[in-house]
Amino acid sequence: MSDSGSAVRSAGLGALAGLAGGLVFGGVMAEIGYLPTVAAIVRTDSPGVGFAVHLLIAAVIGVVFGALVARQRELLFWGLAYGVLWWFLGPLTLLPFLLGRSVAWDVASAQALIPSLLGHLAYGAATAAVLALLVRRERQFRPGLLVRASASGLLVAPVLGLGWKGLIVGLLAGASYAVVFGDAREGSGPALIRGAAFGFVWWGLAAVTVSPLLDGRGLEWTPAAVRTAVPSLPGHVLLGAGTALLSGWLGSLSRVVFSDDVRHAQEGRLTGGRVISIWHGVIAGLAGGVLFTGVMVAVGFLPTVAALVGSESEVVGLVLHLLISQVVGVTYAVFFRRRSFDAASGVGWGVSYGFLWWVLGNLTLLPVLLGADPQWSAAALAVAFPSLVGHLAYGAVLGLVYQRLEERVAPWHLTRSEAAAARAAARHEQTLSAAPALWSLITCVALLIPILVS
Repeated sequence: MSDSGSAVRSAGLGALAGLAGGLVFGGVMAEIGYLPTVAAIVRTDSPGVGFAVHLLIAAVIGVVFGALVARQRELLFWGLAYGVLWWFLGPLTLLPFLLGRSVAWDVASAQALIPSLLGHLAYGAATAAVLALLVRRERQFRPGLLVRASASGLLVAPVLGLGWKGLIVGLLAGASYAVVFGDAREGSGPALIRGAAFGFVWWGLAAVTVSPLLDGRGLEWTPAAVRTAVPSLPGHVLLGAGTALLSGWLGSLSRVVFSDDVRHAQEGRLTGGRVISIWHGVIAGLAGGVLFTGVMVAVGFLPTVAALVGSESEVVGLVLHLLISQVVGVTYAVFFRRRSFDAASGVGWGVSYGFLWWVLGNLTLLPVLLGADPQWSAAALAVAFPSLVGHLAYGAVLGLVYQRLEERVAPWHLTRSEAAAARAAARHEQTLSAAPALWSLITCVALLIPILVS
């Protein structure tokens, strides 16, 4: 098929998928009474007209989505990121403009539109799912993967603190992870970020949507109800990340035990050895920690860090903070070695890893090590927002510096031009994966924290 014919086909399939997503979103809009607002675009308040206008818009932006992701191998996270993008472009920006109002770019207005945000996420997920069915791309899926992922979900489920209900959620999350993504074989670092994003999806599905429905409260997508569900968000993020990581490790173990495919031993062709990667992680972690120090000084957080060793000294806190920064940098080197092929991917993985460490470190491990419970309440997340900014900045510097250092080291058996060509090919493969969508979605989740907890 010619490029023009392929583009037309992708656009047509995108329109069909957009209509399917629009039907899902339309049902939500009817439930929350938002259709008259859409109808106001054509100067009426009829819900029926609003539904028709909504479907037309859904089909049009579905065409754009189909054209944009025509060559992508995975669509779920692209759909979710696309939904968040249109939430910003639509109800926060274009809709107020078309109605003669000011754009809704303040926190209060955005919070009032949380039901619309969830609807746009549902639209993106449904559109991506239908488009994936229409294009019928092949995926690697084996029954053993379903068993590994389900078992991983069960093992990590206690982090939710929900008892037997948490075990059910963990089992379903693990099984759905295997069904949706198949055997990605992407490495521990990317799996962590994919799992964290999938945990956010499961939070929206289980805690925000299904739980109220099972309790007979109906669809509770109000700002107050979502804020009530926020304390379970960190647990779901950790559930997803842990499930993905453990499932990947079990898969690697099974391949080592049951496979003698020599290709598995040839993955180190783009970078140097593991020891030098560790040193790169130390340097990159220290660079990120120095930048993060400014945030910690500004909010007076260094004495809290010093309390980990029974001190209140800011100097002790600074030294301990920089040591922790280097340790996290080493873990980044272990998880993300050979996964950053340019500055954008370095920053993308780094920012995503910084967000994950905000959840794991600042909200969970730090209070536990200080003898308290994990600080997962909405109020605690609001107070910890400056730390989130610091973690994101730390991650950006960590990922960028590590990528630059790794790029300078090529294996002895490759010339510089051969290493550059191999890196360019790997970068192209990465752009066809869900990686850019994961970076975008995790960043959006981080930026949404003030809206969810206000």
